[in-house]
Amino acid sequence: MGGFFGVVSKSDCVNDLFFGTDYHSHLGTRRGGLAVLDSTYRITRTIHDITNSQFRSKFDGDLEKFSGNVGIGVISDYEDQPLIITSHLGTFSIVTVGKITNSAKLVQECFHQGFAQFSEMNFGEINPTELTAALISSRDSIVDGIAYAQEKIEGSCSILIMADGGIYAARDRYGRTPISIGAKDGAHALAMETSAFPNLDYEERYDLGPGEIVFVQADRIIQKKAPGETNQICSFFWVYFGYPSSNFEGRNTESVRYRNGELLAKDEKLDIDTVCGVPDSGVGHALGYAHASGIRYSRAFVKYTPTWARSFMPQNQQIRDMVSNMKLLPVKELIDGRKLLFCDDSVVRGTQMRNTVSRLHRAGAKEVHVRAACPPLLFSCKYLNFSRSKSELDLAARRAIRKLEGDNPNVNLAEYIDSTNPKHQAMVDEICRELNLDTLGFQTLEKMVEAIGLPKSRLCTYCWDGVTEADVEAASAED
Repeated sequence: MGGFFGVVSKSDCVNDLFFGTDYHSHLGTRRGGLAVLDSTYRITRTIHDITNSQFRSKFDGDLEKFSGNVGIGVISDYEDQPLIITSHLGTFSIVTVGKITNSAKLVQECFHQGFAQFSEMNFGEINPTELTAALISSRDSIVDGIAYAQEKIEGSCSILIMADGGIYAARDRYGRTPISIGAKDGAHALAMETSAFPNLDYEERYDLGPGEIVFVQADRIIQKKAPGETNQICSFFWVYFGYPSSNFEGRNTESVRYRNGELLAKDEKLDIDTVCGVPDSGVGHALGYAHASGIRYSRAFVKYTPTWARSFMPQNQQIRDMVSNMKLLPVKELIDGRKLLFCDDSVVRGTQMRNTVSRLHRAGAKEVHVRAACPPLLFSCKYLNFSRSKSELDLAARRAIRKLEGDNPNVNLAEYIDSTNPKHQAMVDEICRELNLDTLGFQTLEKMVEAIGLPKSRLCTYCWDGVTEADVEAASAED
């Protein structure tokens, strides 16, 4: 998915920029980049491949090259960032996070309007950050350009632009990704993960609203465009993406996971020996489940953290499975002869879970039960780069439905979304059989939303129920 960090300071910002960007490493896959503006308005930039290495190890030797009071950094999904752009708006540096689903159409519109070329290519595709910059540069000011880009882009796009001695920050139109501002004496920082703030002595001060644009200087925040009314932050920030110490919309990630686990355990009677969590994000849910059920928690799997990234990052399924397998180390003494319940954040394709279950049985597990912290995923995300599945049949739930329905072109997905419908349970049972589990349970959408503590209308739940921002706006208009 990617994450970014920015600093505007009255003193040198490089140390804060370096560590603040590094605190977003769990969100990215292939590229890391830093850009700093010095007192002469010269931009220094470095980009490194971090596919098989840690951000700090690649950038530690570059820090002496940087000097300045303003900087932006990014951990990127696929594309090189930050970019340095020169247009009639001047020279600026830009980073983005999101997913542009109508990029081909926007590129053709740029060509039609006289924008001659794009130079930043990755994997045969135009760099979405360069496309965003082109849209911005087609207007008369950076603020008007950002607003225009946000209006034209389908999907999502949050932006930091280093220009005019400060940073322009814009949260995507429907707020699917967060931007928080922290402050300390003589400096402001901007982050997707507020966990970047405490160790750098920043205090959380302000969360941008959906579509809001601000200009941040060392001593002030100037609102350039007010937020919109429709907020659709991705619910997966609490379920999976977010770091445990981060807050989103005022809700702490780990606290939400504890509550979610407690709700998973509510009214469930199961004869098991221990509750376990699939590292990392499954642990918080499992601790909540253990607390509510009164069944002890144990670490039957431990994660080898020094070198392995999160397993959603690699784009090749074989590599994803290998990462998942290699980073999790079984503790046989806590597995052999026991009935285990594992909490995981989600079941997406099911391949990693199936491999995990197989390893548990080889280690002597008597029974393996799984509880997923969210509902079954029925729709591929079209707003963030959570998954680049080529087909929705890659999703375990969709495969199960196809087994149940065959090639029926008139499948009523609403019946499978409704957790009280017998067809929903038939789908869950089919997934359970495919994964070779003793039992499988999913959190209901209602209880997951309850754990987060925000109205459902302020959360993006598309991958579970297919509800879009247009549906939310239509419902709001009817009310």
